Amino acid sequence: MYINDVNLSPLLVAQASESYQSGATLNRWVEVLVDCPGSTGLFTYRLPAQLEIKPGDILSVPFGAQQLGAIAIRLLAQPNVDLAPEKIREVEDIVSVGFFPSAYWELLNRVAAYYYTPLIQVIRVALPPGLLGRSQRRIRIIKGRGAEGNNYLLASPNPAAFLTPTARQVWELLQAQPAGDYSFVYLQQKVKSAYRGIRELLRFGLVESYLEPPRLTRPKLQKAVTLTGTIDDDLTTRQREILEVLRRHNGELWQNELLQICNASSSILKTLAQKGYIVIEEREVLRTEQGPALAGDGAKSLTVAQASALETIQTLDGFAEVLLHGVTGSGKTEVYLQAIAPLLNQGKSALVLVPEIGLTPQLTDRFRARFGNKVSVYHSALSDGERYDTWRQMLAGEPQVVIGTRSAVFAPLPNLGLIILDEEHDSSFKQDSPIPTYHARTVAQWRAELENCPLVLGSATPSLESWVSVRGQGAGDRSYYLSLPERINSRPLPPVEIVDMRQELQQGNRSIFSRSLQEALQQLQERKQQGILFIHRRGHSTFVSCRSCGYVLECPHCDVSLAYHHTEEKAPELLRCHYCNYARSHPKYCPDCTSPYLKFFGSGTQRVTQELARQFPELRLIRFDSDTTRNKGSHRTLLTQFANGEADLLVGTQMLTKGLDLPQVTLVGVVAADGLLNLSDYRASERAFQTLTQVAGRAGRGDDPGRVIVQTYTTEHQVIAAVRSHDYHSFSQAELEQRQALNYPPYGRLILLRLSSLDPIQVQNTAQIIATALSTEEEFEILGPAPASILRVANRYRWQILIKFAPDALPQLPDWEQVRSLCPQSVSLTIDVDPLNIM
Repeated sequence: MYINDVNLSPLLVAQASESYQSGATLNRWVEVLVDCPGSTGLFTYRLPAQLEIKPGDILSVPFGAQQLGAIAIRLLAQPNVDLAPEKIREVEDIVSVGFFPSAYWELLNRVAAYYYTPLIQVIRVALPPGLLGRSQRRIRIIKGRGAEGNNYLLASPNPAAFLTPTARQVWELLQAQPAGDYSFVYLQQKVKSAYRGIRELLRFGLVESYLEPPRLTRPKLQKAVTLTGTIDDDLTTRQREILEVLRRHNGELWQNELLQICNASSSILKTLAQKGYIVIEEREVLRTEQGPALAGDGAKSLTVAQASALETIQTLDGFAEVLLHGVTGSGKTEVYLQAIAPLLNQGKSALVLVPEIGLTPQLTDRFRARFGNKVSVYHSALSDGERYDTWRQMLAGEPQVVIGTRSAVFAPLPNLGLIILDEEHDSSFKQDSPIPTYHARTVAQWRAELENCPLVLGSATPSLESWVSVRGQGAGDRSYYLSLPERINSRPLPPVEIVDMRQELQQGNRSIFSRSLQEALQQLQERKQQGILFIHRRGHSTFVSCRSCGYVLECPHCDVSLAYHHTEEKAPELLRCHYCNYARSHPKYCPDCTSPYLKFFGSGTQRVTQELARQFPELRLIRFDSDTTRNKGSHRTLLTQFANGEADLLVGTQMLTKGLDLPQVTLVGVVAADGLLNLSDYRASERAFQTLTQVAGRAGRGDDPGRVIVQTYTTEHQVIAAVRSHDYHSFSQAELEQRQALNYPPYGRLILLRLSSLDPIQVQNTAQIIATALSTEEEFEILGPAPASILRVANRYRWQILIKFAPDALPQLPDWEQVRSLCPQSVSLTIDVDPLNIM
């Protein structure tokens, strides 16, 4: 039975102590959230006498004809008066005990309320995959023991003789299976009215019924061999050898390791176990991401600015928001490490969030070298088993450091002492879809408040939101601005040379590399140094066009051109869509006019690497983009190869800008800065400045001085001028003045409604209906409806409505359930609160 119209946001969760005690009359019912698509309300279930359930437990409950995962929200003394008691079903079992402390619940509820998302959706994002999966009821034969009072039946030579025909059929099915174990659903399919037969077998004590947890969340078990007795004379030489190996390994080894070392079979171990010399038992193996073996690392001596920043962070007591604004190479990571060290000694944990998985190998290695096995990694590229085991390790309560991407903001670390967002400006911290469309920085701020611990936001190019929050007029007492204005060891910031590509063309240089960059690449080779080339896009060419009629090859499912991807020598030429991944072979003739003159335009990473191979055949290259880093561990492999000097040049996209520390890099080249500047988005300038400043900061971090060359067709752009002088302050001041004039964030707030459908007319009409319904409100401004900048993606037509309002006086926002009700089933609506991407 379910309760309609439950408002989830103000839920009060019962404390852990308020559990149901068997035999008591109180709290005989529980309200749960069921993990079923489309189900957002609370459902009431009866508590069985044998179960002690607390809020936050993960349960298995009957739901329709299924057995589903659910979360206990609160215990009830009486069910809702509208519910008929006989229709309330019983909880099946507890899958996992006590997952959520009260502060964590409050965080999840706050995310649900702020981002207008059903609580169960937030919980799905917060939990590791599969934890709320479907449990399965199974039936198995009881071997070697029977239910009290029914042993005579088990001892009987033919127990089936006492059974009804239905029970006999079930019994024979189970006996035919080697393990004597089948799912309840399978038995129902095979035997008519199987439930009656199963009930009879349970009554006689011949079988037992048990709940199998969801497959993805099972612990991984492995056989371990333990030495128990002294070595006596009744052993063969071979058996003695095996026991001696065990003794040398402190009396314990995994079975597969022991068999490998001794080159033996498992039968010899069974014999030793029967004689009582060893015990073979299954033990859990934790699935965690394994990094390479690292030499230990001690604390480094700090600069005056680093020491001052560290002192401020360590003296903070309770919640505070700290903006650590340090130029690239100023040693922010060392400040993080020394801030965390005393916390671990106090039994507290730390959470470190990074924008990309590609960043984690380098950062993780530095943290592991300092803190050893107290460091865990948590991100979406881990296997489901690794994520589940890492999650359970966090729950154990040991002091630890968790490094992860945005979803790790929900890591259930008890006794949290510090939260750090490294490269806090990065747009990867924002989730666009699916819901909730949360920003890890916002959630981290709430979490730090609830856990009463400091939040450190680190960046060389802080987001304007953080800049205004900490330094603006509205900055609170618990806001701190800490600056690291110089690189460590007084290394200079690399000089930035701006090359006007219009002049290069006028002077007859038609190459994608300016003469200045060509000369720098030549010197790189001669001096045996390393460099980075940044390209805005992956692939070979951004589009393919017919030189005869101008026809551009487009994706049949999206309103974008297809990009050319060169796979390998003599392989078929491939055109790919970067939005829906559609691919087709490159045609020999124009589909429109049959001309053979098709030309590739624009430059992606593949095109640049091909051009480099042609002009600089001796230069060794590594491509570092999403095409070459798809496989697990590929980020680490490529960066390790580059760090070991196996290549002279790293050619890549946005990934190169995200905090990589490669001390041997002396040259950074930006092939075409214009791709970042000319976007129809109010954040384009901020994003371009951050990207170019960050990629420029990869140069000159070691002993040799660095050099940066930026190629552009718009040298007069304000972003280019600010990047040339590494001047964040003048850029932010000019950009904030424009934002304030237009009432855009951080001086205004935005909510973006994204609508999409396979039907272009229906989505346009729906957008118009919603905009009309919203326009009755006077407290906010509505922009749109308007088609998205790319109208069609994956055959879905997309429209947008932007709601703009002042941040200090929150308006009476619309009832989103009412807004959703205006959407027909064929139209999808996403409510993106504080959107970063409005294209």
